[in-house]
Amino acid sequence: MVDAIKACGFKYISLNPGSSYRGLHDSLVNYAGNDPEIITCNHEKLAVGIAHGYTKAAREPMACILHDIVGLLQGTMGIYYAWIDRAPVVVFGGAGPMAYDRRRPNIDWIHTANVQGTVVRDYTKWDDQPASVASVPQSVMRAYRIATASPQGPVYVALDAGLQEDEVGDDIALPNWDRLKTPSPVGPDPRALRALAERLCAAERPLIVTSYAGRDRDAFAQLTELSELLGVGVVDTGWRLNFPNRHPHAVTMDLIPESDCVLFVDVKDMGKWTQKLDRTTRQIESLIPPDAAILDVGFNELGIGAWSHDHAQLHETDVQVTADTAVALPLLLDLCRELNANARETWRARLREFHDETWEAWGRQAQAEASLSPVATSRLAVEVWEVAKDYDWVLTAGTASGWAPKVWDFDREYRHPGASLGTATQIGMSIGVALAHKGSGRLVVDLQPDGDLMFDLGALWIAAYHRIPMLAVMFNNRAYYNDWEHQERIAHARGTDVSRAYIGMEIDKPAPDFAAAARAMGWFGEGPVDDPDQVQAAVRRAADAVMQEGRPALVDVVCQYD
Repeated sequence: MVDAIKACGFKYISLNPGSSYRGLHDSLVNYAGNDPEIITCNHEKLAVGIAHGYTKAAREPMACILHDIVGLLQGTMGIYYAWIDRAPVVVFGGAGPMAYDRRRPNIDWIHTANVQGTVVRDYTKWDDQPASVASVPQSVMRAYRIATASPQGPVYVALDAGLQEDEVGDDIALPNWDRLKTPSPVGPDPRALRALAERLCAAERPLIVTSYAGRDRDAFAQLTELSELLGVGVVDTGWRLNFPNRHPHAVTMDLIPESDCVLFVDVKDMGKWTQKLDRTTRQIESLIPPDAAILDVGFNELGIGAWSHDHAQLHETDVQVTADTAVALPLLLDLCRELNANARETWRARLREFHDETWEAWGRQAQAEASLSPVATSRLAVEVWEVAKDYDWVLTAGTASGWAPKVWDFDREYRHPGASLGTATQIGMSIGVALAHKGSGRLVVDLQPDGDLMFDLGALWIAAYHRIPMLAVMFNNRAYYNDWEHQERIAHARGTDVSRAYIGMEIDKPAPDFAAAARAMGWFGEGPVDDPDQVQAAVRRAADAVMQEGRPALVDVVCQYD
């Protein structure tokens, strides 16, 4: 089993200890010499989340191991979010023993299922439960191939506890891994791609909306070149970092009503970025003009499962090309170089004007909020940026309610692997991102929400134990404020008491002392800080601890509700 895992080239395996894989664990430690390196976690969801964050930042799969049924059940949310986010996490689990005569009374029975993968089958690309040691290498290698074949996603392989503890008799030959690596990505239909390029080049006011293209490290430069070649504005949705945010063609969805052509580049949910939502009534209105061309290149139906509705609303398009954008983007660039004869100077000027006006408005807002105490989210982003810009930096998952892209300079493809997926996802993913950059000399920054950390406060120990350098700056509004806002909307709509919206929402009275918790877990910890003029100095001291001592550091900044 370990030989097959090592053949795939995994650098790390995250796990929470469990007896159902004690045989595999011993072999990883004593036969493999802790290579791949074990990342000890205090919850299975964190084990999956760390692997999730690592795969996004390193652009290679990471493995984790979950203890039979109960560990798998604890890890299901992490697996589901890896599915949503197309993260190629390879999950191994202990199973059984499936042979009745090898089971310990009670415990091996209540922790065993006929087919363990049933629990996660609706949100994994594939699952398997090999029935012999000789079957394991094929299963492990197929799991790697399926996870990494685009559209990527998690897989699950249950390894029988009895088989793990059997002594191997005859040598079992491994398949030739060099002949089994991930197949080539899916390319576009040449005629369809040319038709799309022709429509794009014929447009006067084109925009690109892009989400997952940045999973390929070359997409950042390719989208920049395409934008400059054609004079196309780019709306980066943030699921991966796709485009430099300070480029004069970087725009927001507010410009969509002025466009005559919208090209979606590897976007699962077209509606979220092109529709106006009434948050109280749930009514939506498209921002795309009725006569605008709608073009799309991406995986489309290839990645859709039958259970989760993460495929989102079905949208009409004029030309739709099914392909991996890692293949399609460079081919589209070639076609546009051939076809484009439109300088679009008026539109280029409008893009620059819109970009500058947007940034000036953000700057005015940040200036107006600069003196607020507790600290405004905009001021938090500004002060952390003043420290981060002095380093070769990486932002992990959260963006402090979108303020980091409004202040920071995302000028390299590795600056941000993409957004978190909501509460109870960020700290695990952030540790995984930091693990991927360990030893790189980069300052890894986590703008960490308080509600998220309260789900997984023990995660702080993981980073300290494994000496994973990262700087966590608490975006601490002492509330589950996203839901608080929802309660305020409902209260306004129903005419009920808005002042009671805090009930069931605040994280206060007592307010958690995150700096003390961090110190208790082995981190550098400072705060709480509620004076905006003190934030930068505190963050700089913490950054020094990270970069000079190679350990994690946390600064607790108390923020406005935002």
